[in-house]
Amino acid sequence: MDGSRERARHWRYEELPGVDLLRARYVRKTFVRHTHEHFVIAAVVDGVEVFHHGGGDQYAGAGALALVNPDTPHTGRAGVPEGWRYGAVYPSPEVVAEIAAETTLSRGTPGFVRPVLDDPYTVGVVHQVLRAAEEGNALAADTLLRVAVTRLLRRNGGTPPRRDVRTAGARNAARAREILEARMAAPPSLERLAGELGTSPFALLRAFRDVYGMPPHAWLTNARVERARRLLEAGTSPVEAAAAVGFTDQPHLNRHFSRIVGVPPGAYQRERMAVRGQRERGNARDQREHGNAQDQREHGNAQDQREHESGQDRRKDERGPDLRERRNVRRERKNVQDASSGPPLPSGGW
Repeated sequence: MDGSRERARHWRYEELPGVDLLRARYVRKTFVRHTHEHFVIAAVVDGVEVFHHGGGDQYAGAGALALVNPDTPHTGRAGVPEGWRYGAVYPSPEVVAEIAAETTLSRGTPGFVRPVLDDPYTVGVVHQVLRAAEEGNALAADTLLRVAVTRLLRRNGGTPPRRDVRTAGARNAARAREILEARMAAPPSLERLAGELGTSPFALLRAFRDVYGMPPHAWLTNARVERARRLLEAGTSPVEAAAAVGFTDQPHLNRHFSRIVGVPPGAYQRERMAVRGQRERGNARDQREHGNAQDQREHGNAQDQREHESGQDRRKDERGPDLRERRNVRRERKNVQDASSGPPLPSGGW
C-alpha cells in the first residue's frame, strides 16, 4: 500500500461531549513527539504502529491498543511497510474520572499503567463506538464508550506518576512553561528565558526535558497546535489562527498540525463546523417545535374560552323566558300590595 492511500477523519459527535474521535490509515505518516490533553485509546486493526513512550519504543499490532495518558510525550509511525489502520477515542480526563468513579474501586486520578494492551475484544468495542457515532446512535455510542473505558481501567488501570516540582530546576521549568504560554506568539530565546529565570540555558533545558519530556521549543510547538485547535473550533480561519499562535504562515501551521493531530487544520475545522451546524439546526428545530406547541396551546385555550362563553350564552337563552316571567309576577304582586295599603297616615290625626 502506497502513501497516496492514507486517509483520516478526526471529528466529534455531539452526543459524546468531551471525546474526540479518529479513524485513520497511515503508511508514511510520522507523528513528532507531542502530548494530548485527553487520553489516547487507539485500537489497531491492521498493520503495526510504533510509538516512543516512557523511554523506549512500543509496538501495537492488530488486536492491540495503544494507551497514552494525558500530557504524556509520545511519537508515532508505521512499524511495517504497509503501515497501520486504527480507530481511536480521546476521552477527556473528566470523562474517564467519571466512569472510573462509577465502575471501579480505584482512588485518585485514574490512568493506564502499560502503554500497549493486547485485547481484541476491546479493540472491537472501540470501533463499535466509532460506528455508532457515525450512524448517530447516541445510546449505543455512550454505552459502548463506557464499556471500553471500564474494561481498560479494570485490566490496565492505575494512578499515573505525578511530576515532582519541588526542586529548583523543576520550579524553573514550570515558570518557563508559564512564560512560553503567555508569550506564545513572540517567545524569548532559550538564553533570554534562562536569564529571566536566573539560571543557565543548559540547566533550564535539562530541567524542562526532565519535567515535560521534551525541550522547550518542542513543547511550544505542541502548545501552539493545541491553541490553534481551539481557535479553529471557534471559527477562526487557519490563516488567522496561524498568526495568532506564532506560526510564520498557514503552511507552517499545516505542517505541524498534521504531524501532531493527524489531519490538516482545514479538514479539522470542517468537521467541527459540521457538528456546530448540526447543533444549531437542532436548536432551531427545537425552538420551532416549542413555538408550534405553544401556539397550539394558545389556540386550544382560546377555543376553550369561546366554547365556555357560548355555553354561558346558551344557558342564559334557555332560562331567559322563565326569568322574565318570574320578574313580571314579582312586579304585579308588589303593585297589588301597594294599592291595598294606600299612602301612610299622618301622625296625630286631623
